[in-house]
Amino acid sequence: MNINPADLDQTAVNGYVQKSHELTLVGFALDIIPATLVSAFVEGNILQVLFVAVLFGIALALTGAKGRPVLTFLEALTAPVFRLVHILMKAAPIGAFGAIAFTIGKYGVGSLVNLAWLVGSFYLTAFLFVAVILGVVCRLCGFSVFKLARYLKAELLLVLGTSSSESALPSLMEKMEKAGCSKSVVGLVVPTGYSFNLDGTNIYMTLAALFIAQATNTELTLGHQIALLLVAMLSSKGAAGVTGAGFITLAATLAVVPEVPVAGMALILGVDRFMSECRSLTNFIGNAVATVVVSRWENALDRDRLAMVLDGREAELPPLVVADLPDTLPAPAH
Repeated sequence: MNINPADLDQTAVNGYVQKSHELTLVGFALDIIPATLVSAFVEGNILQVLFVAVLFGIALALTGAKGRPVLTFLEALTAPVFRLVHILMKAAPIGAFGAIAFTIGKYGVGSLVNLAWLVGSFYLTAFLFVAVILGVVCRLCGFSVFKLARYLKAELLLVLGTSSSESALPSLMEKMEKAGCSKSVVGLVVPTGYSFNLDGTNIYMTLAALFIAQATNTELTLGHQIALLLVAMLSSKGAAGVTGAGFITLAATLAVVPEVPVAGMALILGVDRFMSECRSLTNFIGNAVATVVVSRWENALDRDRLAMVLDGREAELPPLVVADLPDTLPAPAH
């Protein structure tokens, strides 16, 4: 596209740029640790929030029965928070329309061809990842990734419509248990995977960074490309569940390689919505595969039940037997 970075309007992406563009790889890693417990939430650094959340979750788990009221409160709090995000994201198409109008007005209709190549490359890469990489993993574990996708087609359509895998989280957990995965494994792997197993987001950020570099004639060495890949693997962990979060973490990823102009994000802001669906679909399938694979590793998978479900013989399945759980937790040892 031969775009001069100085001509780009960075105000279009200022809301996504969380910190200075001049940041080293070591500085990026150290910046994950917040100055105080609450500063992560005040500054809006996603990775700092995730870091605090993981530590708090571990502490809450070690607290035992005394932490039950806190856990109940946090579970109830997630409902209005997700509803709030859903309301705000209804305005996202207006912003995307303005961004694509800016790109066409500034660089002509021909710029849409380059953006179409970016979207097409991303969809093709994501398909190859699911069909080849995840397909081989599934085959080694004795099932087909395409049969699994067919089994989860209703959830995949929901993810496609909302551009967020978060909307299908409860249904995914129910279906994984129905497919023969242990309840304990499902309860651990699926929520954890929503934060740490984001294959589609990682693919998106590396492709987007390369696109911006090529569009602005920015030369990237092999070291720069490896750094982008490694940082994307780390920064993608903060893009869980929320539509558009991948675009936000892209800003943090580009900050590690100062040669890539962060203002170049304005070029892809208009088509980010089209790639958001594919990001979410790839993340969702990756988490479903991970749940079955981990269940098999832990010998917590009913293979016969899985085979029947994936073959479409759900009507022949016996009912799930769930062990009775105590109404109260045991008293803590003194």
